Amino acid sequence: MQLTHYNTEFTKRTFPVVLVCDNVTNAPNLGSLFRIADAFGIQKLILCGKNIVIGRKLTKTSRATEKVVNYEICSSASAVTKTLKDEGYQIIALEITKTSKPIHNFKFSNQTPIALVIGDENFGVSESILNISNEAIHIDMFGNNSSMNVVQATNIALYEITKQLM
Repeated sequence: MQLTHYNTEFTKRTFPVVLVCDNVTNAPNLGSLFRIADAFGIQKLILCGKNIVIGRKLTKTSRATEKVVNYEICSSASAVTKTLKDEGYQIIALEITKTSKPIHNFKFSNQTPIALVIGDENFGVSESILNISNEAIHIDMFGNNSSMNVVQATNIALYEITKQLM
């Protein structure tokens, strides 16, 4: 028998992970990020950029999780990332770089809170944030494409992070 939202018995839990969105602006993507932030028990979602609006397109996709997820909207992802680093967070960028490590080989520490930075739908994580990140991780892909949708990549990353932190 398939369970509904009302009869599942998942244990509620919050992980020491802040998700920083570097200029992710597509409303359906933002709505989906609220849903996965809730699903994976993320401590906080920080939406960074200009013209981020919690409007109808976002709330349609978020399915009301914007009402329960701890979030804030900031103009500068670089400033937020620097502040989090100063507060002791390990800054991990989800981006393919010359030195990024495959996520399946990366060991996430439960000793230090994590700020996972995801990037713009077209341009990825900004160079300024990559420069202050402690690590860059990527998802190995085996087809012709070298990128995937930011929400899909974030799902994979948060699954791996929370699996290791359990």
